[in-house]
Amino acid sequence: MTRSGSRYGGTGSRLRGWGGVAGMAAACALTAVVTLLPISHGAGAGQDPEAAGQGVTRAVATRADTCEDPEASLRPSGAEGPAIEKIKARGKLIAGVDQNSFRWGYRNPATRDLEGFDIDLVRAVAEDILGDPDKVIYRAIPTNQRILALQEGRVDVVVRTMTVTCARIKDVAFSTAYFQAGQQVLAPKESTVKGYDASLAGKKVCTAKGSTAYDALAAKSFGARFEGLTVSNQLDCLVRLQLGEVDAVVTDNALAAGQAAQDPAVELKGEPFTQEYYGIATKLGSDDLVRRLNQVLDDYREGGDNGPWMKAYGKWLKEDLPGIKKPPEPKYRDN
Repeated sequence: MTRSGSRYGGTGSRLRGWGGVAGMAAACALTAVVTLLPISHGAGAGQDPEAAGQGVTRAVATRADTCEDPEASLRPSGAEGPAIEKIKARGKLIAGVDQNSFRWGYRNPATRDLEGFDIDLVRAVAEDILGDPDKVIYRAIPTNQRILALQEGRVDVVVRTMTVTCARIKDVAFSTAYFQAGQQVLAPKESTVKGYDASLAGKKVCTAKGSTAYDALAAKSFGARFEGLTVSNQLDCLVRLQLGEVDAVVTDNALAAGQAAQDPAVELKGEPFTQEYYGIATKLGSDDLVRRLNQVLDDYREGGDNGPWMKAYGKWLKEDLPGIKKPPEPKYRDN
């Protein structure tokens, strides 16, 4: 959802184009509206409860404990299993997404439709499994609820700019990487903040709960104040920055670029200080679904500039993240 820019000066911030703070609040309330069907909190998306038990947990924990290459995933396959069968029996793919990340997953204020790079990928998965890209139930979930939504079986997949990490593969299963990003700092153009460095000392920095940005600041903050300044959704950090409640935001540069596109008064500062990969997440033990997702992604990457991935990049991301020539290469493991 787009927002006009902000002016910074004096002791506060003045919002343009939304009728001030009240207008901003109303706009955020609009994006929060989404129709969700009730979902059972049972065994999960096509998952046998016993298959998700201690045996699977121990095996994955062992891989995570010795993790060196977390984005290596199961080899692709079109074979069906319990997770795929459950989706087909339901007739809908249930996808956990964002509806507030411009260019990635956001609700178009004119059409009220969900749009973005991640949404296009969800549609490709639905078309492959169910033969129809529209057979999707979207569930808008905050950053810190992505893993829990999968564990409780409320969604089949999470496609929400979710970084694959060694810590996370203990809790959920991931597809191969579909995008490469990196953590970066977003701040007002006239700010003294120069990037992820000593210029953050004493500054109030916003991050999303459960994000890799928070983990990065917890490991090394350069004296920034970030505890107690987390939000449930990354877009709320931009709002807090516009209101003058924080001095900077740390987030994936892919998301930060979209926020800078929403507000011309802010910009990316310094260089990305991590290298991260987004993957489609699903419940542990849903190996048939992971393999099917990897098959979908293999097809999605093909075709060069005329293929689905590059077309989606050109449509949604190229303007704010120029220079990307191809999707990340998939990495596979045998078990």
